[in-house]
Amino acid sequence: MADGHDPAPQRMIDPAFCDPARAPYQVTAEERDAIAAAIDTDELVELALTLGNIPSRSREEAAAAEFVHGWMGREGFRPRKVGATPERPNVIGEYGGQGRGANLLFTAHLDTESPSNMPEQNAFRYRESTLADPEWTQCWLEDGRLRGYPISNDRGPMSCFLIAAKALKKAGIGLAGKTWLTACPGEIGPEPIEEFSGIGFNGKDIGAHYLFHHGGVAPDYAIAAEGTDFGLTSQGCGYALFRIRVFGRGMFTPILDAPVDARQHPNPIYRLGPVIDALHAWSLAFERESILETVGGRSVPKVQLASVRGGMPIDFGAGTEVCALYLDVTLNPRQKAADAYHGIVEAMRGVDVEEFDVEAMVVRHGFEADPGAVAPLVGAVDAATRLARGTPVDLAHPVYASMWRDHNVFNMHRVPAITTGMPRWRPTPEDMTSSALVYALTMLAVCGRAEKTGIGSGTTSVYGDETPF
Repeated sequence: MADGHDPAPQRMIDPAFCDPARAPYQVTAEERDAIAAAIDTDELVELALTLGNIPSRSREEAAAAEFVHGWMGREGFRPRKVGATPERPNVIGEYGGQGRGANLLFTAHLDTESPSNMPEQNAFRYRESTLADPEWTQCWLEDGRLRGYPISNDRGPMSCFLIAAKALKKAGIGLAGKTWLTACPGEIGPEPIEEFSGIGFNGKDIGAHYLFHHGGVAPDYAIAAEGTDFGLTSQGCGYALFRIRVFGRGMFTPILDAPVDARQHPNPIYRLGPVIDALHAWSLAFERESILETVGGRSVPKVQLASVRGGMPIDFGAGTEVCALYLDVTLNPRQKAADAYHGIVEAMRGVDVEEFDVEAMVVRHGFEADPGAVAPLVGAVDAATRLARGTPVDLAHPVYASMWRDHNVFNMHRVPAITTGMPRWRPTPEDMTSSALVYALTMLAVCGRAEKTGIGSGTTSVYGDETPF
């Protein structure tokens, strides 16, 4: 994986939860062969590389969105843009809807994990050698593997479901239900906080959240297409960012009589050692108590200090009265931010500081799909995986159920959703072709086959091809 983590073997999925017979439509081997023949690996790789090499850091998704919109239009998927701002739209295409069948929504995000466009911010977070890594923003094929963060997260999986829908169309297989193909901004971030606030710093609120409420979609099921090494999970973690401020007294340096014990220093920066020790001890216990294992996955929440702010380097000479730590806390799908808040406050009460406060600066809860409600979708993915890869699907590695992914948005709103996709890190062209085939077969297994081919249900938006902002 990109973070150096080597996932352990995936866990076998509960057969009672994952039954291919529960797929709404049973795909035949002949249909599988026709769809597989319609997937062009070279075309898929070219699409992924072209899309991956369009700069698309958070808050800079416009060019990538425009490319996806244009590709969908050329391929006949009737795209439209729906966004909180024109610069950061969601792109929505569709295929099928010609009969009576379940509706399925695929989503992937346009923004890519990378250093920001703010050099003064990057200098406080990254080494120069890290900033120089070309894989942040560039993608290429080398030694039979696709390299670059944009491919891994998340325009590789996006390319797979775009080509999957095209393969169904090329094979002349229409869908009774409708499949929406969506590309969203802001899934990675940022989050508005303190002086970095306002719509310009919005992340998840303008992506899949906005798409769900304003995108003209009504899915029965949803899939967040992201790398999971071909496993799946129907649950995802949330998170909260807590600011813990420690207060002290500013003291003009020439008149300061420094105490021997740093814990007695009036400058709160000197108190950070005991504060960090206390928070770390709490976090280890919180992690142990927060592990959640269900039929849909295993979530293992983690905690880490994200940043520290204290004083101003341009305003020195008298120390500082305020120092703040920012604690990133993952929440399992059944936890609330309050569960962590009370523990952090209690930990801080045991530390010798003059004064402190704790505030949840960002809160997003995690969610899980109802096992019975999501079972037809899980069965469809299992049936598709068996047809495409000759093996049943497994539960994804716990790391994929221990982070935020946009299937949370749909599970939040009672639309059963999972995340599943290709290998997360440096996939081969064959991996991507296999993933595209799984997606295409899943579309058919969920939506069912229409008696005739074509695009859409025959209705036309009052706005034509594009919804205004």
